[in-house]
Amino acid sequence: MTPFDTLGFAARAVFSYPLRSSLLVLAMSIGMAAVVMLTALGEGVRDYIVGQFVSLGSNLIIVHPGRNETGGFQLGGSLATPRELTIEDATSLLRDAHVRRVAPISVGNAEVSANGRLRETLVFGTVADYVGIRRFTVSQGRFLPDEDWQRPGAVAVIGTTLHRELFDDKSPIGQMIRIGDSRLRIIGVLSPVGQGLGFNPDEMVLVPVATSLALFNTNGLRHILVETASRDAIESAKSGLEQIIRSRHGGELDVTLTTQDAALSTFDRILGMVTMGLLCIAAISLVVAGILVMNVMLVSVTQRTAEIGLLKALGASNHDILRMFITEATLLSLMGSLAGFMLGHLGAWGIRQGWPFLSTWPPAWAIVAALAVALCSGLIFGVMPARRAAALDPVLALTGH
Repeated sequence: MTPFDTLGFAARAVFSYPLRSSLLVLAMSIGMAAVVMLTALGEGVRDYIVGQFVSLGSNLIIVHPGRNETGGFQLGGSLATPRELTIEDATSLLRDAHVRRVAPISVGNAEVSANGRLRETLVFGTVADYVGIRRFTVSQGRFLPDEDWQRPGAVAVIGTTLHRELFDDKSPIGQMIRIGDSRLRIIGVLSPVGQGLGFNPDEMVLVPVATSLALFNTNGLRHILVETASRDAIESAKSGLEQIIRSRHGGELDVTLTTQDAALSTFDRILGMVTMGLLCIAAISLVVAGILVMNVMLVSVTQRTAEIGLLKALGASNHDILRMFITEATLLSLMGSLAGFMLGHLGAWGIRQGWPFLSTWPPAWAIVAALAVALCSGLIFGVMPARRAAALDPVLALTGH
């Protein structure tokens, strides 16, 4: 028998039993779709987190109060704080030759009222260089003035969402806003930014850092953003910052310095393990589908005994029968894989529609691996039924035994 004859026999067998074939294709497609969707979701989450860190700025070192001995990283979390970071600490970091800009950060929740409306939001204390470090822009007015960090200022910049909620479409520039017991004048509105690393600047009020500390009656900063002169200067700047902190804190390094690369590397390892775990789970479903192919093919051999006997009587060899059934199993696996590929992409598209910030595109390696597993499982689990069919005695097979 020619390869074309073998393929034709397998195709006729597949389409002659539509219900059985559809169930097998469905089982294989579910496994393939799971691989595509889960790896696409993993890649989307990874790209989103990388994008969030990139949006922080470039060449950044983040100084957290408290020493984290394990070297881990906590988003928006607080570390043990034997000593608070102060504005003086932030100012001293500018002495390092590798440092370009520094932005001390203070964060607190407070009730904000203006124009007869009230809401609770984050009050973000910082300095003029923050807008440059984060690469924000101002759509109306201007950002915080470049003044003495120690001097409170009665000015504020608000996010675009807060602007809409408090003032509708009217310009808020020059209007007064009340935060707790303090009245501040609005001097600017940020351009839309969106959610990022636990903060949404569109919903925040940004005030001078000294004003924020006075509002919440504290001297401690949440953290300090340090921008280095270049990417190559990060490690040198990190060493210099550690020496400055030690000199100010009695020879003790009681802060944690986190670089973007270190944080991204940690997340990349975690997400890589999660993605591989999900891929293994999805691969198991493909193996289970292969076992189902084997079971159904074994039943098919029993049902088609007379047909196998007739083929042998017409001159088909055991090798020909073996190839026919293996080709049929492979064809079913291939059809299931292609259906699952399309179904998985449809699911990934649905995720992108529901969560537009996730770029859920499956990596090519995952698709190739899933196709390989699907086809191999079809081949491997199709061997036993094929060998059983090839081993049938032609005389007994013609009688249906």
